[in-house]
Amino acid sequence: MQLPVQSQSTLYAEGWEAEAGPEDLLEIARAADRSGFAYLASCDHVGIPRRLAAAMSTVWYDPVATLSFLAAATERVRLLSHVAIVGLRHPLLTAKQYATLDHLSGGRLVLGVGAGHVQEEFEALGVDFRQRGAVLDESLDALRAALGPEEFPEHHGKLYDFEGLGQRPRPAQDRVPLWVGGSSPAAVRRAALKGDGWLPQGDPRDRLPAQIGRIRELRERAGVQGAFTVGAITEPLYVGEPGWDVGRRTLTGGAEELAESLRAYRAMGVHQIQVRFRSRSRAELTDQITAFGAEVAPQL
Repeated sequence: MQLPVQSQSTLYAEGWEAEAGPEDLLEIARAADRSGFAYLASCDHVGIPRRLAAAMSTVWYDPVATLSFLAAATERVRLLSHVAIVGLRHPLLTAKQYATLDHLSGGRLVLGVGAGHVQEEFEALGVDFRQRGAVLDESLDALRAALGPEEFPEHHGKLYDFEGLGQRPRPAQDRVPLWVGGSSPAAVRRAALKGDGWLPQGDPRDRLPAQIGRIRELRERAGVQGAFTVGAITEPLYVGEPGWDVGRRTLTGGAEELAESLRAYRAMGVHQIQVRFRSRSRAELTDQITAFGAEVAPQL
């Protein structure tokens, strides 16, 4: 699940999150850890321009700091950046931050990456917004090297060139999973050819089969081997019958009813689903997490 509180876009934030803080994040993370969730995710924005602030808000916690904070309070749940805008930073800097996070968490990092969409962020940091796709393509190659097993990683490309600079600690994992976010044709192609997984940007159910088919086709044509994780973001969920308006798109009902609906994702070829629960308080959210983990997840 994507963590609440740490990003508060009006598209999905609940009212109670505006006054929430670190203790709420800790309790939610611990509930997800206890309930068997696969990962917790945190977003990435450096700054939100005034023109977008009303819709996006300016509340966007730093993902490395947030996931590191929660790593110490959890035991098994994985830690996903969904998604890190890696083109805003040099790959060696990104590698240093996330390798340390993986080391400290005992190998629980999943590095989700994306191209970004807020032009002013790029301009403020001196990065060419128009070339963000090409920057991300090379960043993925550079991160493969910088997050690999070598103490002195090496990469020689058009944009980045480094060797002879040692970085320790190394990641605890032999291979940090790189999941690529986005649903544009370029993002899907990038995920298929350069990633270990795909994080769609809210594709509805009827679009997923074609996108998944395209990924398979691209990988087969290019001869790309290895495990690949296909993700999906589900509709909002509420376990049980809500006594309040949770919105017409929200899936509600008993455990079997929800599980039957969610199993359709598996039939499409999806490997992991990211869920979000409607809630009016931290307590209601942690209750939803607990109920889902105990009653719905075992049926998936």
